[in-house]
Amino acid sequence: MSTESATTTDGRSQAAITLAELGRELSAVTLGFHAAAAERMGLSGTDHKCLDLAMHSPGPLTAGRIAELSGLSTGAVTGVIDRLERGGFVRRVRDPHDRRKVLVEVTACDDGRHDHIFQGLVEGVAEIVTRYRPEEVEVIARYARDSIELMRAQIARLHNLS
Repeated sequence: MSTESATTTDGRSQAAITLAELGRELSAVTLGFHAAAAERMGLSGTDHKCLDLAMHSPGPLTAGRIAELSGLSTGAVTGVIDRLERGGFVRRVRDPHDRRKVLVEVTACDDGRHDHIFQGLVEGVAEIVTRYRPEEVEVIARYARDSIELMRAQIARLHNLS
């Protein structure tokens, strides 16, 4: 019986169980890596992930958008932004289109001083990808996108529980 079609007594497929277990392990080691990287940068893991969200955004973000993307409360995000601002990683600026809004803008902190922290990971991922055919990479990417969408929906669901 193949891993894909095997089912457990509770009706879950063996493939779903395997991917859930691997997802948990990947999440834990990713958290560990980012906590260690953040520490080297003088940040907490949460602060680092919020900075990462801001750095990979097409433009400045509101605190509310950072909260939405990170799953944190707006109050927690205010503390994160305060710490990132004190560390010189971001600054608060007025929205030029709506002066009532404040945007979080990444500063020139991306000057390469932290590149050495991530170099091994970047090189390792590039090497791993070479092991897969393009169509396999597309399946992996689709699974990752679907998982991200699922997790965002679950974050929203948990925030809306009474």
